[in-house]
Amino acid sequence: MMPGKPPRKKVPVQLAVVDQRGCTGCEACLTVCPVDCIEIVPGTEHHGVNKVVEIDLERCIGCTQCVKICPWDTIRMYPTSEGMRVAPLQTMRAIVPGQSAQAQAQEAA
Repeated sequence: MMPGKPPRKKVPVQLAVVDQRGCTGCEACLTVCPVDCIEIVPGTEHHGVNKVVEIDLERCIGCTQCVKICPWDTIRMYPTSEGMRVAPLQTMRAIVPGQSAQAQAQEAA
């Protein structure tokens, strides 16, 4: 979970998953997320230049707002269990479900 943000109240029926291969980092989805669970992260290629978005699956409430606004159609909704399975295949995972902020910072260093 992202540090400094409260946990969601219940597990949603569906989750949003970003296919980062098509994400341009335009940030349109950040503007509509009601729980602020989308972050800009370095892309897998050209880390200093290319930015993409990533969704914190432990905070996503499945509202579909990001899917509706994404101009590149790179965000899709999945049933929760399938979303957890599919996300590591499509998203770099800088934000790892179940991992503490301290562990994430150590891994990034």
